Amino acid sequence: MTNYFVHKSAFVDEGAVIGNNTKIWHFSHVMGKAKIGENCSFGQNVFVANNVIVGNNCKIQNNVSLYEGVILEDYVFCGPSMVFTNIKTPRCEFPRNTSDDYRKTLVKRGASIGANATIVCGITLDECAFVAAGAVVTKDVPAYAMVAGVPAKIIGWMSAYGDILEFNADGYAIDSTKTKYQQISEKEVIKIS
Repeated sequence: MTNYFVHKSAFVDEGAVIGNNTKIWHFSHVMGKAKIGENCSFGQNVFVANNVIVGNNCKIQNNVSLYEGVILEDYVFCGPSMVFTNIKTPRCEFPRNTSDDYRKTLVKRGASIGANATIVCGITLDECAFVAAGAVVTKDVPAYAMVAGVPAKIIGWMSAYGDILEFNADGYAIDSTKTKYQQISEKEVIKIS
């Protein structure tokens, strides 16, 4: 008996590990070597490849493909039709077949990726990073950074709760939950309480 939900139009291959209370909706496919945590939601037409790891409490919206090499920590949000890649130099005529050709992409706890964004493989989205809709991310994104554009650039900072952070002259900001953040440099913000 399973403790998760799979819609009758979805396929979960034998061997896949799926946590309690996870929901897999219409026309989705989870391959046999995928590992998915508890309390996740996979929208319509989601593909999860072999060796993908998804943490707990993740929300994967419609039309997202999690290709081999993608690792999502807990509480990651993937907006509708956002894209992960897993090979830096794909060629149809000369397929890449070795593990050296595939690049891992790590999305850390609490990060959010907007609709139609593209995440080029081999990078890390750090804790609570926020990627705007339609952005093309080609480099690592620091914790709490908001990035937008093509290629994506830091446009501001966001708390774990989701508030835009406004730093005072001393480099401190407090969000609506009274959590305090410090801006260390143009590319680094830390949560301090």
